[in-house]
Amino acid sequence: MLGDVLLITEKHREAGEQIIQMILKQPKPKMMIAISGESGSGKTELAHVIAKGLRKHGILAKPMHIDNYYRIHPYQRTEWRLQHGIENVVGPEEYDWATINRNIYEFKQGLSSTGPCVDLVTEQIDQLTTDYKDIDMLIIDGLYAIKTQDVDLRVFIELTYHETKKAQLVRGKEPQNEYRMQVLEQEHKQVQTLKPQADVLIDKEYAVRLA
Repeated sequence: MLGDVLLITEKHREAGEQIIQMILKQPKPKMMIAISGESGSGKTELAHVIAKGLRKHGILAKPMHIDNYYRIHPYQRTEWRLQHGIENVVGPEEYDWATINRNIYEFKQGLSSTGPCVDLVTEQIDQLTTDYKDIDMLIIDGLYAIKTQDVDLRVFIELTYHETKKAQLVRGKEPQNEYRMQVLEQEHKQVQTLKPQADVLIDKEYAVRLA
């Protein structure tokens, strides 16, 4: 997302380095990694650290933030959720999986690919074009990223929104009001169902372990 605030700390660097070592032990062409976790848990920071760290090993990895791929425009999302019921609509089905899968296919084929990118300042959805010809790896991060098909390594961050309130306030993506707390609780329920699909778990202290 354009205008996103990254809060990279030593814990992200240490966890990222451990995951990089896992990747180096099982490299493959056009490899895909997915990182899921709740809001403010450090998904984007971890994806950034891993991608940057892999360059030292001659691997070009591109982050793909699938929280850009909501079907409902940011301006309309609050009203749409309230109209249809937060508990009914907040979850993976809010994503445009058809476009996600198309962009992943284009990565696999080494093609030029255009996908959405939310500008957090204007809340407009821009279209970002990426040439995947020389990109070796895709790092997919987002609430429900590990639901993506054909992923080679699935990472799940166990921090919940209860523990990430400070990060959410600093990043300031959305106001912390009653509506937002209801959304976070529903996301919590949905994201936690994905934990059994993970290959790697990162606990609340950011210690990395195999699932």
